[in-house]
Amino acid sequence: MTIKRPTLAQMQEIVADLGMHMSAERVGEFLELMEPNFEAYDLIESLPDEIPETKYPRTPGYRPAPEDNPHNAWYVKTDIKGAAEGKLAGKTIAVKDNVCVAGVPMMNGSSTLEGFMPDIDATVITRVLDAGGTIAGKTHCEFFCLSGGSHTNATGPVHNPYKMGYSSGGSSSGSAVVTALNEVDMAIGGDQGGSIRMPSSFSGTYGMKPTHGLVPYTGAMPIEATIDHLGPITQNVADNALFLEVLAGADGLDPRQYSVETHNYTEALGKGVKGLKVGVLKEGFGHANSEEDVDKSVREMAEKLKGMGAEVSEISVPMHLIAPAIWTPIALEGLQWQMMHGNGMGMNWKGQYATSLLDAHSSWRTRADELSDSLKVSMFVGEFGIRHHRGRYYAKSQNILRRLTAAYDAALAECDVLLMPTTPMKATPLPPKDAPLSLYLQRAFEMIGNTAPFNATGHPGMSIPCGMSDGLPIGAMLVGKYWDEKTIYQVADAFASS
Repeated sequence: MTIKRPTLAQMQEIVADLGMHMSAERVGEFLELMEPNFEAYDLIESLPDEIPETKYPRTPGYRPAPEDNPHNAWYVKTDIKGAAEGKLAGKTIAVKDNVCVAGVPMMNGSSTLEGFMPDIDATVITRVLDAGGTIAGKTHCEFFCLSGGSHTNATGPVHNPYKMGYSSGGSSSGSAVVTALNEVDMAIGGDQGGSIRMPSSFSGTYGMKPTHGLVPYTGAMPIEATIDHLGPITQNVADNALFLEVLAGADGLDPRQYSVETHNYTEALGKGVKGLKVGVLKEGFGHANSEEDVDKSVREMAEKLKGMGAEVSEISVPMHLIAPAIWTPIALEGLQWQMMHGNGMGMNWKGQYATSLLDAHSSWRTRADELSDSLKVSMFVGEFGIRHHRGRYYAKSQNILRRLTAAYDAALAECDVLLMPTTPMKATPLPPKDAPLSLYLQRAFEMIGNTAPFNATGHPGMSIPCGMSDGLPIGAMLVGKYWDEKTIYQVADAFASS
């Protein structure tokens, strides 16, 4: 098997794009001498790819009819049964549609990827099935996961489980909705700026963004490797802790994983909070877009924990107010470099590449007008930063991030967990189809102020329901030390059980 060789015209274009000046004769001389390199490519083309075995039989599933999918939360329904026994035996699991399930369609919220059929199971899928779980289907997410609202999916908006016409939060919108509606026991979500915790806040579910690297990202479509997370969304704390026990741990294929520490998280349940220190993060409240009932409900949760024996005090991390700005160049330049220019995979890392996904996603360039406006604005900022500022602000943000991390670590040295609202507001109305660009983008990014910082630093954070107002859930977020999800579960379980 041979790969297609470049023409002289193609090589002249490459030379020019690289800022070099050569005669056609000189380019042709280089082209001739490149042949041994292309023979190596021929050899690679002839070899089989190294992809994991698909262990459990399945069919592609089916697209549910609108009347069976009124919230537009499902993309494809399946019935993939795992092992006969295990921690998840009898449990049904939904999968965010940025995660590969071999032989089941995947579109990651995007019209440009629709029709793609993965040829591998993500590590988390194999772990679910090995633990006896049943994959009930793929759930809609936002267009390449670039929205904290639920209005950007190419098939239409995903509606809030408590109030039609309202946002369910994003980008793991469908995962939160089908869990909240009790259509599955639990779901896999993904989180780069809050995308597990924000839909959990809006939809009234329990959503854990674990420590960066605790759950392998292998086989999920990345946005940016330093902020990519997968984690569980569930109806209760106990299932969340159980699910994380199954999902967590190194797989040897994900460069995001380093010095991973796992625990038996379910052992944290039922221990109460007596003696634990809860730091109410001052800067997590009173934002310009904060709703009074949200702040009030989270403060009431703090008082309830105090009444249960926790030591509760206010703690200040002034850098929290600029933390979203630190996250911004990392997320936007990073996504443009890895997810878009890098065809969803990027380079410069060792591990499991989904080459079929890379091939399928690369077609976005011929259909770029179809991309969502929330993705477009992110790409524009990221491309400008790369092209005109050399990626300097991505690099500087990563450097400053160490200072932010140290500030949170210092606060967490004084307490066991930090407490704040997950989102400053409850679910907002979905923007109408003819919404101005300003409203469309506002509804996509207005809620990330408390969540995005911990994607950048990698600290674990969990959204738990702490109240209702105007018929909509309110979410509180608990943030813990690295690898200390068990203490988060201990506090969450005590509050939920009270």
